[in-house]
Amino acid sequence: MTNLQIIILSILQGFTEFLPISSSGHLILLSKFTSFPDQGLEMDIAVHVGSILAVMIYFYRDIYDMICGLLNSLLCRFPAVKNFCLRKGSASLRNFILHKLPSGNLKLLLMLIIGTIPAVVFGLLLHHFGMQWLRNTEIIGWNILLFGILLWVADHFMPSKYTIDDMSYKDAFLIGLMQCLAMIPGTSRSGITITASRFLKLKRREAAKFCMLLSIPAIAGAGLLVAVEIWQSGNNENLIYALSGIGYSFVASIAAIFIMMKWLKRYTFLPFVIYRIGLGIFLLLHSYGYI
Repeated sequence: MTNLQIIILSILQGFTEFLPISSSGHLILLSKFTSFPDQGLEMDIAVHVGSILAVMIYFYRDIYDMICGLLNSLLCRFPAVKNFCLRKGSASLRNFILHKLPSGNLKLLLMLIIGTIPAVVFGLLLHHFGMQWLRNTEIIGWNILLFGILLWVADHFMPSKYTIDDMSYKDAFLIGLMQCLAMIPGTSRSGITITASRFLKLKRREAAKFCMLLSIPAIAGAGLLVAVEIWQSGNNENLIYALSGIGYSFVASIAAIFIMMKWLKRYTFLPFVIYRIGLGIFLLLHSYGYI
C-alpha cells in the first residue's frame, strides 16, 4: 500500500463510520473502482480503531459516568475493598470515595455489554470460517439498497419518543443482535443499529449516540484480534500502516461525529437513505453487467 491509499482509506472510513451508509462497504469499493489493491480485512479494522477513539473523546462524560457507576457497584459489593481504601488510601482518595465519586451510570455500561455479546459470538464464528467471500460488489449493493430502505421505514414511520435512559436490557440485546448483520459488508453497523433503535422509538440523536457507544467494545475487540495477528506476524510495515490509518481516521471521525450530531438536531436520516438507494442501484447494475 502507498501512503496515498492509507490516507484515502482512513478519511473515507472516518467520515462514513458513523453515517448510516456502510464504511466497510465503501472501503471495499475503493479498491474495486480504483487502481488501488484490496487493502484486506486487517487494514479495514485498523482504521476502524481510529473511529472508536474519536467516540471515546466525544462522549468522554458518558464514559466517565460508566466508570464511576462500575466503581460504585464494586465498592458496594465488596465493602472490604472500600474499607481498605479508606484506611490505607491517601487523603485525596478518601475524599473522592466519600464525597466526590458520582453515582455514575452502571445501567448504560451493562446495556453496552449486553448489546455486544451477540456481535462477539457472531464475529468469532465469521473469523473462524473466513469473510473474504463477503467482499464482493453484488452483496454490498443489495445490502446498501435493502437496509437503506429499512432505515427509511423505521425513521419515517416510528415516532421519536424515548431516550437511552428509557431503554431496557432487552432493547439493548435486540439492537446488539441486529448489529451482527453489520459484519456483512454494505449493511452498515451504524445504519442497522440506528434502524433497530428507531423501530424501538428512540429519538434520532439518542439512537445515533447509543450506536456510537456500542461501537466501542465491538470494534475494540476486533482491533485487538488484528493487533495480535500483526504482532505475531512480525511485519513492522503493516504495523506502521495500521498506526498511520488509526491517526488519520481519528481526525476524520471526530469531524463526522460533530456533523452527524448537529444534523440530527433538526433533520432526519432521509439524505442518507437517498444516497444508499442511489449507490445500491448503481452497484447492482454494475454487478449484473448493465453499466
